[in-house]
Amino acid sequence: MGGWMNNLRDEVLEYGYALMPAWRPDRSAGDVAASLGEALSLGAGDPAHTLTPAAKEVSTPNTYSGLYGLQDFPFHTDMAHWRAPPRYLMLRCVVGFREVPTMLIDGAELARDVGLDLLARAIVRPRRPVQGQVPLLRIYQPMEEDAVLRWDEIFIQPASKAGEEGSAKFREVLRHRKCQSIALATPGDTLVIDNWRMLHARAAVPSGCEGRRLERVYLGRLH
Repeated sequence: MGGWMNNLRDEVLEYGYALMPAWRPDRSAGDVAASLGEALSLGAGDPAHTLTPAAKEVSTPNTYSGLYGLQDFPFHTDMAHWRAPPRYLMLRCVVGFREVPTMLIDGAELARDVGLDLLARAIVRPRRPVQGQVPLLRIYQPMEEDAVLRWDEIFIQPASKAGEEGSAKFREVLRHRKCQSIALATPGDTLVIDNWRMLHARAAVPSGCEGRRLERVYLGRLH
């Protein structure tokens, strides 16, 4: 297991993600996440959250399902409106369809193409208060040994002139970038994503694929 985990870390470090096909389908998402790294609970609930497609009219407002329903979701990083978004994201197939892939784009490449200096000066803010506050954030936030890239066209918005310029340029570069398409179609298919680097999105859900069911767990670090 230790050697395999080293391979997982190496793959995520090199490519920004790692895919484990049909990985231990008999185990729960929480158990698998705990074997991979430090699972994060958002609040008092279980770290594992079930994701199922839903039409706009039956979805919670101000969520992706509430805004887009069964259409394509836009590319984003999760919890971009937080000061410290979760580092890693695990998606695990319970019921999958090849017609509804998860799509990935290397945000680090996008950021370099736009310009790291501009994005580090690009101030944005959450569209709505977070715990009663509206923090000022950067699209590209250098850390001690790494950096956080945050992107979400819905839940964060420019809060400075550099923020407007950086957002516009990032959106334009993103529009022309090809994505990697990964179908979590077999029970146990497990995808680990570096949420500080990679942008992800869900393809549209065609008729007959509404039963798609994934489980998601956020990870603070990998073992």
